[in-house]
Amino acid sequence: MNRRSFLAHASAAAVYPFLRTASPAPILSAEVTLADHPLAPTIPLTFTGLSYELAQLTDPSFFSASNTDLVAHFRLLSPNGVLRIGGNTSEFCWFRASTSTRPPKLRLPPDNLDANWMPHQLFEIRPEAIDALAGFLQATGWRLIYGLNFGNNTPERAAAEAAYVASKTGEHLEFFQIGNEPDFYRDANNGTRPPSWDFHDYLQEWIAFAQAIAKKVPAARFGGPDVGASSYWMTRFGDQPLATIGPSLAAITGHYYAEGPPNDPSVTIQRLLAGNPKIDSETRQIVAIAQAHGRVYRMTEGNSCYRGGKPGMSDAFAAALWACDYMLQLASLGCTGVNLHGGVSAFLTAGLGGHTPGFETAKVQQRVRSGYYTPISSEPASPVRATPIFYGMLLANQLAGEKTLRVVGSLAGGNAAVYASKGTSAYKVAAINKDDRTALVLAIRSPKPIRAATAWRLQAPSLDSTEGVTLGGAEIAAHAQWAAKTLERLEVREGAAHLHLPPASAALVFLS
Repeated sequence: MNRRSFLAHASAAAVYPFLRTASPAPILSAEVTLADHPLAPTIPLTFTGLSYELAQLTDPSFFSASNTDLVAHFRLLSPNGVLRIGGNTSEFCWFRASTSTRPPKLRLPPDNLDANWMPHQLFEIRPEAIDALAGFLQATGWRLIYGLNFGNNTPERAAAEAAYVASKTGEHLEFFQIGNEPDFYRDANNGTRPPSWDFHDYLQEWIAFAQAIAKKVPAARFGGPDVGASSYWMTRFGDQPLATIGPSLAAITGHYYAEGPPNDPSVTIQRLLAGNPKIDSETRQIVAIAQAHGRVYRMTEGNSCYRGGKPGMSDAFAAALWACDYMLQLASLGCTGVNLHGGVSAFLTAGLGGHTPGFETAKVQQRVRSGYYTPISSEPASPVRATPIFYGMLLANQLAGEKTLRVVGSLAGGNAAVYASKGTSAYKVAAINKDDRTALVLAIRSPKPIRAATAWRLQAPSLDSTEGVTLGGAEIAAHAQWAAKTLERLEVREGAAHLHLPPASAALVFLS
């Protein structure tokens, strides 16, 4: 065996450890062709985002330029990302505009609070937290979606808060949102509004808040309705003329959690990775409504499993594959951004009314009682670190700023997805094999002759691994230190690049 053959076999053994076993994984062979399309969307540079609870601002040192490790992780994920602050706690936050500002009246549902999944307390936000937030945005280069209290607030209070936020964050402010998941307000486990309250009531109240804010901040832009589940609310809201507010409505927004609740035994890795067949049609409908009125669609809060995530799934490698697939699926359909939710466990637990359903399902006792799905772990007195889902987001973000390509071909018989984009000098292909038993051998053809093909791999020991995840052969080290160590050269023959993708793994292929 010559040296070149030896190195090729050694590389294959390192990348495909299952090839050394007595029973290699079955293989699915497929071919895809990348094609230009004039109507294919371009993925915005601001596509990738994170979502946090607004109550996080009760700690002014968190979103601060001095929180250098958090700044570094944001910048690694994307130099042009969007931070959305809102969540359940946003309905219970109040802004102390001056020393004389008094807290609002707290609305609590009349029934047993143990059955209610909303915070039962108010959170005070002081001006210094907004000042620090402005510095954080400056340090990261990120933009801001700021959620205003709609559940326990008045238009006048919201306007005063919006005016201060706008004055401090300036050009980093993307838009305001008014309220969080209003389609759930009348539900018993929310109780923010009475059972008879509906979309018409919401719209009238929302307009009153927006008009008050616009008087204080004439250049204010808005996103909404930021629903929890109702695509019907989104399309209906997007179709509203909204009187004088209409031109200021920049985005149609909503949330998406793939699974839940975490204590449901049917919520499994296999079901998560099977995907949701409704995503395609519902996303197309929302995007069409938004574009018809000169707006965009952004998914502003979501993750693998609602109510804090499921340990062993949301905090594992399976979530990385899910996130990469989900983000790029939405991007290919014209959605302009995805914000995955996370943050410090104390605030996520508070946002669930003190409930921690995922904690009870953990196979081993865990210190963190919520927030298993958070992309960046930032618990007090612990190092800031990237979790597995962060790696999937990081891979997906490599296509940001580029025009998507149509991927023509069939992957029938497996559980895989392929997405592609066209940059200034090369094509990128994200291939995701969500099948944990079958390998994928993929032949990739591009609109132009392929001179060379290389790849980064996204892999881990298993789908439920919470450690040992690598992208490009490297883990994300302390202080968000990461650079790809392994740029694998792929075989190019008969006009196609050939990628061998092991079970439960992904790759980013560069075609030049």
